Amino acid sequence: MSAVIHLQALGLTEYEARAYTALLALGRAVPARIARQAGIPRPKIYETLERLEGRGLAARVGQNPLEYAPLSAREYLARARRAFDDRLGALDRDLSRLAPDPAPEAVYHLYGEAAIRSLCEDLTLNARRRVSMAGETALADRLERLTPRGVELRRASLAGLPAIAAQGQRAFLLARDGEAAVIAHFIEEGGSGEAHGVHTHNPVVVHLIEGYVGLAARGAQPDSRGAVDKSEGSL
Repeated sequence: MSAVIHLQALGLTEYEARAYTALLALGRAVPARIARQAGIPRPKIYETLERLEGRGLAARVGQNPLEYAPLSAREYLARARRAFDDRLGALDRDLSRLAPDPAPEAVYHLYGEAAIRSLCEDLTLNARRRVSMAGETALADRLERLTPRGVELRRASLAGLPAIAAQGQRAFLLARDGEAAVIAHFIEEGGSGEAHGVHTHNPVVVHLIEGYVGLAARGAQPDSRGAVDKSEGSL
Protein backbone atom coordinates (compact mmCIF):
# COMPACT_ATOMS: atom_id res chain seq x y z
CA MET A 1 0.00 0.00 0.00
CA SER A 2 1.51 3.31 -1.08
CA ALA A 3 0.19 5.17 1.99
CA VAL A 4 2.19 2.86 4.25
CA ILE A 5 5.35 3.53 2.26
CA HIS A 6 4.82 7.29 2.40
CA LEU A 7 4.12 7.22 6.15
CA GLN A 8 7.34 5.30 6.68
CA ALA A 9 9.19 7.96 4.72
CA LEU A 10 7.83 10.49 7.25
CA GLY A 11 9.32 8.52 10.15
CA LEU A 12 6.72 5.94 11.16
CA THR A 13 7.73 2.30 11.54
CA GLU A 14 6.10 -0.22 9.23
CA TYR A 15 3.81 -1.48 12.01
CA GLU A 16 2.83 2.08 12.97
CA ALA A 17 2.03 2.95 9.37
CA ARG A 18 0.00 -0.22 8.86
CA ALA A 19 -1.87 0.23 12.13
CA TYR A 20 -2.69 3.86 11.34
CA THR A 21 -4.01 3.10 7.85
CA ALA A 22 -6.05 0.25 9.33
CA LEU A 23 -7.50 2.65 11.90
CA LEU A 24 -8.41 5.12 9.17
CA ALA A 25 -10.25 2.34 7.33
CA LEU A 26 -12.01 1.03 10.45
CA GLY A 27 -12.74 4.33 12.12
CA ARG A 28 -12.87 2.81 15.64
CA ALA A 29 -11.92 -0.69 16.72
CA VAL A 30 -10.51 -2.94 19.41
CA PRO A 31 -6.78 -3.79 19.14
CA ALA A 32 -7.41 -7.36 17.99
CA ARG A 33 -9.43 -6.17 15.00
CA ILE A 34 -6.84 -3.50 14.16
CA ALA A 35 -4.13 -6.18 14.25
CA ARG A 36 -6.09 -8.38 11.83
CA GLN A 37 -6.83 -5.48 9.49
CA ALA A 38 -3.19 -4.33 9.50
CA GLY A 39 -1.59 -7.76 9.36
CA ILE A 40 0.35 -7.11 12.57
CA PRO A 41 1.11 -9.89 15.12
CA ARG A 42 -1.33 -9.51 17.99
CA PRO A 43 1.37 -9.28 20.70
CA LYS A 44 2.80 -6.22 18.87
CA ILE A 45 -0.41 -4.27 18.39
CA TYR A 46 -0.63 -2.78 21.90
CA GLU A 47 2.81 -1.20 21.89
CA THR A 48 2.25 -0.05 18.30
CA LEU A 49 -0.99 1.69 19.23
CA GLU A 50 0.69 3.31 22.25
CA ARG A 51 3.36 4.74 19.96
CA LEU A 52 0.65 6.07 17.65
CA GLU A 53 -0.89 7.76 20.68
CA GLY A 54 2.46 9.37 21.46
CA ARG A 55 2.69 10.64 17.89
CA GLY A 56 -0.77 12.17 18.08
CA LEU A 57 -2.17 9.81 15.47
CA ALA A 58 -4.53 7.71 17.62
CA ALA A 59 -6.54 8.01 20.80
CA ARG A 60 -8.20 5.61 23.22
CA VAL A 61 -11.95 6.07 23.04
CA GLY A 62 -13.08 3.30 25.36
CA GLN A 63 -11.86 1.11 28.20
CA ASN A 64 -14.34 -1.75 28.34
CA PRO A 65 -13.69 -2.90 25.76
CA LEU A 66 -10.48 -1.00 24.96
CA GLU A 67 -10.89 0.75 21.62
CA TYR A 68 -8.80 3.11 19.52
CA ALA A 69 -9.74 5.71 16.92
CA PRO A 70 -7.54 7.57 14.43
CA LEU A 71 -6.82 11.25 14.86
CA SER A 72 -6.85 13.62 11.89
CA ALA A 73 -4.55 12.66 9.05
CA ARG A 74 -4.73 16.25 7.79
CA GLU A 75 -3.41 17.61 11.10
CA TYR A 76 -0.60 15.04 11.11
CA LEU A 77 0.41 16.03 7.59
CA ALA A 78 0.38 19.70 8.57
CA ARG A 79 2.66 18.95 11.53
CA ALA A 80 4.95 16.86 9.35
CA ARG A 81 5.11 19.61 6.75
CA ARG A 82 6.03 22.23 9.35
CA ALA A 83 8.69 19.96 10.83
CA PHE A 84 10.12 19.23 7.39
CA ASP A 85 10.20 22.93 6.48
CA ASP A 86 11.97 23.69 9.77
CA ARG A 87 14.59 21.03 9.04
CA LEU A 88 15.10 22.31 5.51
CA GLY A 89 15.57 25.83 6.85
CA ALA A 90 18.13 24.65 9.40
CA LEU A 91 19.94 22.61 6.75
CA ASP A 92 20.02 25.59 4.39
CA ARG A 93 21.59 27.76 7.08
CA ASP A 94 24.15 25.08 7.99
CA LEU A 95 25.14 24.40 4.39
CA SER A 96 25.42 28.12 3.65
CA ARG A 97 27.97 28.42 6.42
CA LEU A 98 29.92 25.45 5.13
CA ALA A 99 30.21 26.52 1.49
CA PRO A 100 29.45 29.65 -0.57
CA ASP A 101 27.14 29.66 -3.58
CA PRO A 102 28.77 28.38 -6.80
CA ALA A 103 30.95 30.91 -8.57
CA PRO A 104 29.18 32.32 -11.66
CA GLU A 105 32.03 31.27 -13.92
CA ALA A 106 32.00 27.66 -12.69
CA VAL A 107 30.94 24.90 -15.10
CA TYR A 108 29.90 21.54 -13.69
CA HIS A 109 29.97 18.37 -15.77
CA LEU A 110 26.96 16.04 -15.76
CA TYR A 111 27.03 12.35 -16.60
CA GLY A 112 24.08 10.01 -17.10
CA GLU A 113 20.45 10.63 -18.02
CA ALA A 114 19.23 10.37 -14.44
CA ALA A 115 21.53 13.15 -13.20
CA ILE A 116 20.65 15.43 -16.13
CA ARG A 117 16.90 14.91 -15.84
CA SER A 118 16.94 15.36 -12.07
CA LEU A 119 18.82 18.66 -12.28
CA CYS A 120 16.54 19.95 -15.07
CA GLU A 121 13.50 19.10 -12.94
CA ASP A 122 14.95 20.90 -9.92
CA LEU A 123 15.75 24.00 -11.96
CA THR A 124 12.27 24.06 -13.46
CA LEU A 125 10.44 23.54 -10.16
CA ASN A 126 12.39 26.44 -8.62
CA ALA A 127 11.74 28.85 -11.48
CA ARG A 128 10.33 32.23 -10.47
CA ARG A 129 10.04 34.17 -13.72
CA ARG A 130 11.02 32.35 -16.91
CA VAL A 131 12.01 28.94 -18.25
CA SER A 132 13.48 28.53 -21.73
CA MET A 133 13.98 25.07 -23.21
CA ALA A 134 14.58 23.43 -26.57
CA GLY A 135 15.16 19.92 -27.89
CA GLU A 136 14.58 16.39 -26.47
CA THR A 137 10.80 16.30 -26.69
CA ALA A 138 10.12 13.76 -23.92
CA LEU A 139 12.11 15.72 -21.36
CA ALA A 140 10.63 19.03 -22.49
CA ASP A 141 7.11 17.58 -22.11
CA ARG A 142 7.92 16.54 -18.55
CA LEU A 143 9.41 19.91 -17.64
CA GLU A 144 6.49 21.79 -19.18
CA ARG A 145 4.15 19.95 -16.80
CA LEU A 146 6.42 20.85 -13.87
CA THR A 147 6.70 24.56 -14.70
CA PRO A 148 5.14 26.52 -11.82
CA ARG A 149 1.97 28.49 -12.46
CA GLY A 150 2.67 32.07 -13.49
CA VAL A 151 6.17 31.32 -14.83
CA GLU A 152 6.74 32.27 -18.48
CA LEU A 153 7.59 29.21 -20.57
CA ARG A 154 9.52 29.50 -23.83
CA ARG A 155 9.81 26.17 -25.62
CA ALA A 156 11.09 25.39 -29.09
CA SER A 157 12.33 22.71 -31.41
CA LEU A 158 15.94 22.77 -32.58
CA ALA A 159 14.97 21.61 -36.07
CA GLY A 160 16.38 23.78 -38.80
CA LEU A 161 19.08 25.37 -36.64
CA PRO A 162 22.81 24.59 -36.69
CA ALA A 163 23.48 21.30 -34.90
CA ILE A 164 24.87 21.56 -31.39
CA ALA A 165 25.24 17.83 -30.78
CA ALA A 166 27.41 15.23 -32.48
CA GLN A 167 25.92 12.66 -34.84
CA GLY A 168 23.99 10.03 -32.89
CA GLN A 169 23.18 12.45 -30.08
CA ARG A 170 20.16 14.62 -29.25
CA ALA A 171 20.67 18.05 -27.74
CA PHE A 172 18.68 19.69 -24.97
CA LEU A 173 18.95 23.27 -23.71
CA LEU A 174 17.47 24.73 -20.55
CA ALA A 175 17.81 28.19 -19.00
CA ARG A 176 16.05 29.44 -15.88
CA ASP A 177 15.43 33.01 -14.73
CA GLY A 178 18.58 34.26 -16.46
CA GLU A 179 20.54 32.61 -13.63
CA ALA A 180 21.21 28.94 -14.44
CA ALA A 181 21.48 26.75 -17.51
CA VAL A 182 21.98 23.17 -18.67
CA ILE A 183 23.35 22.00 -22.01
CA ALA A 184 22.85 18.25 -22.43
CA HIS A 185 23.50 15.63 -25.09
CA PHE A 186 21.44 12.42 -25.00
CA ILE A 187 22.47 9.28 -26.85
CA GLU A 188 20.27 8.03 -29.67
CA GLU A 189 18.70 4.61 -29.14
CA GLY A 190 21.22 1.92 -30.05
CA GLY A 191 24.11 4.36 -29.88
CA SER A 192 27.17 4.03 -27.70
CA GLY A 193 28.32 6.26 -24.88
CA GLU A 194 26.64 7.97 -21.98
CA ALA A 195 24.41 11.02 -21.82
CA HIS A 196 26.45 14.02 -20.72
CA GLY A 197 26.20 17.75 -20.31
CA VAL A 198 27.18 20.82 -18.33
CA HIS A 199 25.50 23.02 -15.76
CA THR A 200 26.49 26.62 -15.13
CA HIS A 201 25.43 29.94 -13.60
CA ASN A 202 27.65 31.89 -15.98
CA PRO A 203 25.44 34.77 -17.19
CA VAL A 204 27.05 34.83 -20.63
CA VAL A 205 26.22 31.16 -21.24
CA VAL A 206 22.74 31.50 -19.71
CA HIS A 207 21.87 34.46 -21.92
CA LEU A 208 23.35 32.70 -24.96
CA ILE A 209 21.04 29.73 -24.40
CA GLU A 210 18.02 31.98 -23.86
CA GLY A 211 18.83 33.73 -27.13
CA TYR A 212 19.28 30.44 -28.96
CA VAL A 213 15.93 29.15 -27.70
CA GLY A 214 14.32 32.43 -28.71
CA LEU A 215 15.87 32.10 -32.16
CA ALA A 216 14.55 28.55 -32.46
CA ALA A 217 11.08 29.63 -31.31
CA ARG A 218 10.95 32.29 -34.01
CA GLY A 219 12.13 29.84 -36.63
CA ALA A 220 15.08 32.10 -37.52
CA GLN A 221 17.99 30.63 -39.41
CA PRO A 222 21.27 32.41 -40.21
CA ASP A 223 22.14 32.25 -43.90
CA SER A 224 25.62 31.74 -45.31
CA ARG A 225 26.39 35.49 -44.98
CA GLY A 226 25.42 35.54 -41.30
CA ALA A 227 22.12 37.34 -41.90
CA VAL A 228 18.99 36.10 -40.20
CA ASP A 229 16.25 34.61 -42.35
CA LYS A 230 13.02 34.80 -40.33
CA SER A 231 10.87 31.98 -41.57
CA GLU A 232 7.79 30.60 -39.89
CA GLY A 233 8.58 28.17 -37.08
CA SER A 234 6.65 26.12 -34.59
CA LEU A 235 6.90 25.87 -30.80
